Amino acid sequence: MSLFRPSLESSPSATPAEAGAQRTSANLHEAIMDSVSSVRDSLPEQYRVHFETLRQEIIDFTKAHGISKDALSNPSLLREVTCKLSTSDLERLALLLERFEYLLKNGEPKKEDYTETLEYAEEFYHLREQYTSQFNLLKEAGILKEGVILGIDGNTYPIPTLEQIASRLFERRETLETKHDQGFTKLLLVPFGMSLDTLRKTLKQFLLKYKKDNPSFDLDTDDPVYAWSSYQGADIGDSPNLVYHPKSFDKDGHGGKTKTQILKEQIEGRWTPAFAGVAGGKGLGTPGWTVHLLQPSDPSNSHSLGFASIPREGQGTSQGDENPRPPFEAGKTPNEYLSILQNAQSDKDSPYHGETGMTPEDWITAFMIHLSETGKPLDDVWNPTNKESISYLTGAFFQSCIDVPCVSWRRGSRLADLYGSGPHARGENFGLLSSVVV
Repeated sequence: MSLFRPSLESSPSATPAEAGAQRTSANLHEAIMDSVSSVRDSLPEQYRVHFETLRQEIIDFTKAHGISKDALSNPSLLREVTCKLSTSDLERLALLLERFEYLLKNGEPKKEDYTETLEYAEEFYHLREQYTSQFNLLKEAGILKEGVILGIDGNTYPIPTLEQIASRLFERRETLETKHDQGFTKLLLVPFGMSLDTLRKTLKQFLLKYKKDNPSFDLDTDDPVYAWSSYQGADIGDSPNLVYHPKSFDKDGHGGKTKTQILKEQIEGRWTPAFAGVAGGKGLGTPGWTVHLLQPSDPSNSHSLGFASIPREGQGTSQGDENPRPPFEAGKTPNEYLSILQNAQSDKDSPYHGETGMTPEDWITAFMIHLSETGKPLDDVWNPTNKESISYLTGAFFQSCIDVPCVSWRRGSRLADLYGSGPHARGENFGLLSSVVV
């Protein structure tokens, strides 16, 4: 039995979006707002994450637009509240309900929605293999529990589905063409909505387990992750110390946003990360998560494992034929790197157009993936080869102490090192990792 029934008689004045948004039943309240374990568990296991994603999208949408729970099981009330929505919001709600209905009726997502996008993503990004590998790692690390993460706001956020990511890559294929040519083909799924404290603890447990499974790995098992005190509780509370995507590294007027603000904008479908030029909210969003493309360890080989390191000055190799991109070499200040990214935002001819600085959440996730795939720590700055560097994370900013997060693997101490540096600091082994947000 369908959870959605026509709640209005068809009429010439009813738009397709209105008709779709107003198809509901009393069972909708049970399936979306109340206990859903029996409904979810009745689906094939591979589609349960998709169920959670759609369900959470509907919940987030109703919260953001002031639609009460009762409206979802009351056709007259639903008609009243949806009439106040804009056409784009009405179409979005209709799409969510339509896809949710199809999934429940047929036990699988609508295949015709994704065939072309999946084929494209597979050809150009080998997406299925990358997605499956990272999904499993996040699950094994304890980040994913039943396909969701717990955000700092108390909400649960399902991991983006393979189909959602493929759709984004397909929709942006023209703007991503140059970045693909430059080697940005490595997927990174980041559970941004989690607390940074939880992610740091997860990294510690991940390293301890990796040491247990790989005894030759050199690790300080007493203290495998060092972090400045500024990281403690940095993204939570009424006035969090850490802000994201700043426009400057000034205490006042930095232009950054707190994690809570970004989560709210993601839920409402209006999040636009600085410099990336990516607006959220088209089709199905992925609140609580960010999806990135980085260069793999060998940017000229899209199948290479791990992520590219930061070369020392004079050691980098440009990538790309259409618009060759020199890598960000070590030796500049955080302010200088940020300025390059800002100028590239409005300059489509810049080889760095569409890139943004990374955050501590991005780096922790990338570190775990890199170590799992290569057996080597990311940003191993004291490696005798002198081919790697410490990474400035210019996608975040400690506003109280006016510092930029910086991270590396400290080989001598055998630990992951999370600390900070002043915006004007310069070092021959300090550089920048950047990504493309999709």
